[in-house]
Amino acid sequence: MPGRRFHLLCIASLLSVMLVGARIAPAATPEANDPWPGLVQDIFNNRPMNDGADVIAIEMPYRAEDAAIVPVTLRTKLPPSDSRRVLRITLVIDQNPAPMAAKFELGPDANVTEISTRVRVNNYTDVHAVAELSDGKLYMTKTYVKASGGCSAPATKVADEAKSRLGQMRYRQFARAGQGSGQGPTSGTREAQIMIGHPSHSGLQMDQVTQLYIPAFFVDQLRLWQDDSLVLAMEGGISISEDPNIRFTYVSNGATRFRAEARDTKGHVFQKEWKVDDSGI
Repeated sequence: MPGRRFHLLCIASLLSVMLVGARIAPAATPEANDPWPGLVQDIFNNRPMNDGADVIAIEMPYRAEDAAIVPVTLRTKLPPSDSRRVLRITLVIDQNPAPMAAKFELGPDANVTEISTRVRVNNYTDVHAVAELSDGKLYMTKTYVKASGGCSAPATKVADEAKSRLGQMRYRQFARAGQGSGQGPTSGTREAQIMIGHPSHSGLQMDQVTQLYIPAFFVDQLRLWQDDSLVLAMEGGISISEDPNIRFTYVSNGATRFRAEARDTKGHVFQKEWKVDDSGI
């Protein structure tokens, strides 16, 4: 009996230690869901990603004032002595329902070094910029943005107003800092802006009258030329804000005309042409 009692006491002591240990040990916390590895596979076919700190920069506010119109600027950082060229830049908003916000193709002779636009951000998220260079490699950088609800935010314009402005395009050319009077719009580095009237419905917005979801309807293609030379092309998604607005730098080839062509997901084609020096400054 004493031996049996001793054996039971040992078991009880061991159980007590295990229970105390279980109370003391910190609870295991699941790792936060990081969609980026899956996005690398889905969007970039699992191609290797290189550190892009010296290649591409992305600028966005850490905390967005309005999740439906979050400004973003992409800036290339290759020095003039670098023989490589940036071919494409892909903007990925990791936690958005359709993460690939836009893919920009840079004209081979336009020397585009900066692109700014406005995007919707649906949740707190990493935002990645991936540059594809002429060496065949991908270079990535990222930032973090606190915003929520941008993809489901109601449109700011009523349906009739949005319909009346559908496809209207405006073009502006800006003088760059440091340009002398001898450098007009047809020479040197320029900064320009294209604005397109379009509701850019994300498919997640609700009609305030019918309480039904509005089908996705957005500009998915945009191409810009100086004369017949491509400056910039964009493949867009639901993350581009209402009334798409693209501002960019480029080097003029002396062209006298600037033209744009946009298409949306319903097959509408919008085209317009301007004289370079007729734009507003």
